[in-house]
Amino acid sequence: MSQTMMIDDLIEAVKDEVIAWRRYLHKYPELSFQEEKTAQFVYETLQTFGELEISRPTKTSIMARLTGQNPGKVIALRADMDALPIEEENDFDFVSRNSGVMHACGHDGHTAMLLGTAKVLVQLKDQIKGEVRFLFQHAEELPPGGAQEMVKAGVLDGVDMIIGSHLLSTLPLGKIGLGCGPVMAGADTFNIIVVGKGGHASQPELTIDPIAIGTQVVSNLQHIVSRYREAQEALVVSVTQFHAGSAINVIPSKVSIGGSVRSFNPELRKKIPDLIERIVKGITEAHGATYELDYQFGYAPTINDEEVTRLMDETVCEVFGEESREILKPIMGSEDFSAFQEVVPGSYLVIGARNEEKGIIYPHHHPKFTVDEQALQNGVKLFVHGTIKMLNEIY
Repeated sequence: MSQTMMIDDLIEAVKDEVIAWRRYLHKYPELSFQEEKTAQFVYETLQTFGELEISRPTKTSIMARLTGQNPGKVIALRADMDALPIEEENDFDFVSRNSGVMHACGHDGHTAMLLGTAKVLVQLKDQIKGEVRFLFQHAEELPPGGAQEMVKAGVLDGVDMIIGSHLLSTLPLGKIGLGCGPVMAGADTFNIIVVGKGGHASQPELTIDPIAIGTQVVSNLQHIVSRYREAQEALVVSVTQFHAGSAINVIPSKVSIGGSVRSFNPELRKKIPDLIERIVKGITEAHGATYELDYQFGYAPTINDEEVTRLMDETVCEVFGEESREILKPIMGSEDFSAFQEVVPGSYLVIGARNEEKGIIYPHHHPKFTVDEQALQNGVKLFVHGTIKMLNEIY
């Protein structure tokens, strides 16, 4: 029996367990920074595998370390564990038992896949050169994110590279998506308060109308994309909130404007707060108003390392076939996996989980979201074969 066939037999042997773990986690979802029972389930499950050094880097995260028989590189594999504040509308028998909380983004599957990967790799310890770290991360959905906390806790100390993946309901079952360079955008937020002078709607000349001023701010913010960046640079500036007033016959004294900024280029990203402030300052001063600006840098862009992605690309083609490979186009969504990539080279891939024949068609964060559970096996296979390839081929 060839090594590949032997490994695939081990992966096949954990298939039912991986599905069962995913269904258990789906029934009992927990929100970001509250994944206490989830983390305990992961901890206790890992203990049954043997050979692992298991720790709790933060209150609701888990790290397991598998050291091979021979020295070599250190590879980290990451799965996120948190759920979303959504009331589930599915009707299968493992629907969420926690009211108003749902695994609507596939993190239950990610956790189950990494548990399956750990169980298989433990059985392949004699083939491992170096070390594998399994990172079960909390709080991907809620900035500042759990990845940043885990990095500060030292989970990447001595790590040479990291791999992450995401089940994707927009990608058909059987496809694996990957790409070099930027694959997901950085996500930042801003809140602007325009302070004017309120008064009665019948006497606008006695006021400094923050609504009129605020609408000019909203309009001029669009110039950042159309006029203040190079045409080939991807950038989104979206105003998503505008709050003002409480009475129909009163001009308020202030308005609040909030929004989101998405970008790939780290240098461009740094410039945006100054560009926003220049626009707001100019408009408010011209009309005798004042302003407050709060700009928060969120998740950094997810930028895939060329060498790590090349090895994963080879793994996809060798294990699944070239027809399964899907080259990713960068998207403006964000992921806190980027916090790991800021420390060590890494690659973030997506695993097709859509099946229209089964009605598995709903987007992420939808109350009817689910995944084709056959995709879980693909995830385990990707992690196991990719890990062995990287440890054996990189010295």
